[in-house]
Formats: sequence, structure tokens, C-alpha cells
Amino acid sequence: MTRFVVVPQWQGSPAARAMQLVDGAEAIAGDLPRSACVRVDVPLEAGDALGTRVHRLSTLQQTRARIDDLLASETDRIVIVGGDCSVALGGIAHAAARNERLGLVWFDAHGDLHTPDSSVSGAFAGMALRAALGDGESSLAVSPGIAPSRTVLVGARDLDVAESAFLADTPLARLDAVDLADTALADAVSQTDADAVWVHLDLDVLDPAAITGLTAASPFGADPARIVAALAALRARVPLAGASITGFAPASAAAAVDDLGTILRLVGALA
Repeated sequence: MTRFVVVPQWQGSPAARAMQLVDGAEAIAGDLPRSACVRVDVPLEAGDALGTRVHRLSTLQQTRARIDDLLASETDRIVIVGGDCSVALGGIAHAAARNERLGLVWFDAHGDLHTPDSSVSGAFAGMALRAALGDGESSLAVSPGIAPSRTVLVGARDLDVAESAFLADTPLARLDAVDLADTALADAVSQTDADAVWVHLDLDVLDPAAITGLTAASPFGADPARIVAALAALRARVPLAGASITGFAPASAAAAVDDLGTILRLVGALA
């Protein structure tokens, strides 16, 4: 059975439209089976940095603690519905505790590979993948982190200098979203020693022609059908430990309806 954990957190995002991530998470949840959904209460306040370089850290810590508490007794496979990318970390930590060699697939137009020291914005969503690897703000990072050698970054095409430098010095694998062949992802994960895989899907990995409700659209993204096919091939080869889907920020309820067909096909591929 798959359980959907809805986490309408916006506080990790650097976007001016960040609060619309709340509407996006709720719109997706509204089309999922109610009996299979559980919501995490996200604090209303923006939060405080607590003397760190991570903006809104106090609220991010509260939300993470609530996710951890919820998942502590969870035995079903989890799909986290966000919100910003950092909501995936609690699920990844939960899956890593149950799979000694957990692999990680991270679909995103951006690298999300900053640390608090390298980030210009201070937004934790831009540090989320790096935190999944065990680096950065210790109160939020996965510990022990996922090995870079078992991590595949898909579709990243908007990278900062610090992120590019990190990628040049790490065994983390990369795949281009535009030319994503049906078995390329499965092949990349199979070349690691992963015994299961968590898949994170930030919707901005998609081409802007496929979806409008994004806070930071980037051209030359993936076709949804290619991602669905790639996920099917991956799941045929490696067990799926869990998944997360984030980054939906519709401008209005009517705009959300226009995108939900595409999003729900992707949710189906993950669930």
C-alpha cells in the first residue's frame, strides 16, 4: 500500500511565489484517495534563521520533526507531496534507515547542491540534495547521508558555480532530461550498488510547455511521458523505497486544473 504524506511547506523556497506551493500541494492532494492521505501541519509563521545562514530554519525544523514523528511508525511505502523540495528529506531518512544501500534519484532543473556557506539566497530548498547527501545544516541533513555514488541527478540545467564545482569533484551521476531514454535511468541506478531507491521529482524538471504552475521554470526540460517511461523501467529493475513530488505553485485554482492531469500521471508512476 502507498500512503501519501501531504506537506504544504513553503518556507524552504526562495521564490516570490513561495506561498503558492501550499495551494499546489493541496490541489494535488485533492485528487488523491482521501483514505490514503495524511497531512503534516506546517507552521504558519515564516520562522527564524536561529543565527545560521539558513532562512526560516526554526519553522523548517518544526516541520521536519513532525514528518519524522509521523513516519516513525509507518510501514507503508510513502509518497511525500510538497511543498518545497526540502520536505523530501524526512522521507529519505526514513527509507535510508530501512535500506542499507539506498539509492537516490533527484529530478530537478536546479542542483539543490548548496551548503549554507555557498548559498546566496539562504533558502534551504537550494540545499536539499546536498543535505540528502549528509552535508550542510546538521539539524536537517540526512545522517548518515546517501552516498553520492548511489545518487543520480536528472534534468539539472540551471546550476550555480559552487554547484558545478561540487559536481566536478563527486561521483554523483547526471542524466540530461531532454534526451532521457526509456532505460537510461534504470541503467544508471543499476550501475550502483543500491538495493532500493528513493525518487524525488521537482516538477520544474519538466519543460515549461508541459506545465505552467512553477516558481522557477527553466527551458529545455523533460517531457512527462519520457519521465513516466523512465520510472517504469527503473521500478522494473530496482525496488522503490518511496518518493516525493514537489514544486507545484499554481497561479489560481483554474490554472491548477490545467496542470493536474500531467501531475497525476507522474504521481501514478511513483505510487
